[in-house]
Amino acid sequence: MQPKTINIIYWVSTVLFAALMIFSAIGGLKPTAETIAFMHDRLGYPIYFIRFLSVAKLIGAIVILGPAFPRVKEWAYAGLMFDLVGALVSVIAVAGKVEPGASFIVLAIVLGMTSYFLWKKR
Repeated sequence: MQPKTINIIYWVSTVLFAALMIFSAIGGLKPTAETIAFMHDRLGYPIYFIRFLSVAKLIGAIVILGPAFPRVKEWAYAGLMFDLVGALVSVIAVAGKVEPGASFIVLAIVLGMTSYFLWKKR
């Protein structure tokens, strides 16, 4: 792949990945009834943890979009992946199967992995 193509795919996947993470964090900054119903009532997470995850996702998304130090960017990618894999495992564990809503999580994981690997290749 040519450097220009790598750069374009990197930025498209990174912006989409960051946007998905920001979008998923918005409802938890000031947890809404819908967010509490899903995270607390359905998945069993404590309510205080919802805001913590949301702030961490926002920080991670900002870091991967900016020209951060490489080590900080690595940690941001790792943290966002832990969040997404944990979310996928939680949804599957509670439902006892893979639900259609999990496709959103899988899409975010694929975008994040694409962004990470192309960032390393650049």
